[in-house]
Amino acid sequence: MGRVFEKRKHTMFARYAKMAKGFTKIGRDIAIAVKAGGPNPDTNPRLRMCIQNARAINMPKANVEAAIKRAFDKSHADYEEAIYEGYAPHGIPVLVECTTNNPTRTVANIRMYFARNGGSLGTNGSVSFMFERKALFKISSVGLNKEETEFELIDSGAEEFTWDDENKELIIQTPFSEFGHMQKALEDKKIEIKESSKTFIPTTYQKVTDEQEAELLTIIDKMEEDDDVIAVYHNAR
Repeated sequence: MGRVFEKRKHTMFARYAKMAKGFTKIGRDIAIAVKAGGPNPDTNPRLRMCIQNARAINMPKANVEAAIKRAFDKSHADYEEAIYEGYAPHGIPVLVECTTNNPTRTVANIRMYFARNGGSLGTNGSVSFMFERKALFKISSVGLNKEETEFELIDSGAEEFTWDDENKELIIQTPFSEFGHMQKALEDKKIEIKESSKTFIPTTYQKVTDEQEAELLTIIDKMEEDDDVIAVYHNAR
C-alpha cells in the first residue's frame, strides 16, 4: 500500500496527542470499556487498551482511575459508539467515528459539518463498504529479531509489519477480529504495548489535487474539533 498507508498509521497513533481534548476523549473510551467489560483491566482487554493509550498521551493515573469510577456512577452520562458515513467535497468517502451521550446532537452536528463544507451525510452502508476494520499495535522494536518476531506473530493474526528504525518501534496490523488474540499474544511474550487502536483502512484510494486536499482537510479539521468525534477516515491520496 506504500508510503501513504504507512503515513496514515503513524498519523492515527499521533491523533490523540494532537487533540487538545485528548483526555476527555480517552475518558469516554474508558467509560464505554468499563460499562462493557467491568473495571478490572486484567479481565477487560478493551480497558487495558484505553489505559495504554492514556499513558501514551501522559494522562495522569488519577484521571484514569477517576474515569473508571465515574463509569459506575448512575448519575454519570452513558456514552455509546457511533459511526457516521458521508461524502466530502469531490465525492471523497468519509467515515466519522464518534462517542456520544446524545446521538441526536451528534448526528445534527456531523450533518452540519458536511453541509457547510461542500459535503453530504449519507446513510448506513453508503460508504463503509469501501473500508476494512483493522487493529494496530505499536511496540518497541529494541532487541527484537525481525524474522523471528514476524514469524511468531503471524500465528497470532499479524498480517502486516512496519519497522520504524528511526523511532525503534514496530507497528503491527491485524484483522479487527484478531485484536484480542494479538493483544494476549504480546502480553504473554512480555512485550509492552505502547499504543493500540482499532481503525478503518480504505480498500481503494481516490487521487486528489492539492486544492481538493485542502478542502478535505478543512472539513476534517471542523469535525475533529467536536468533542464527540474520535477519528475521521477517508480514502484520498
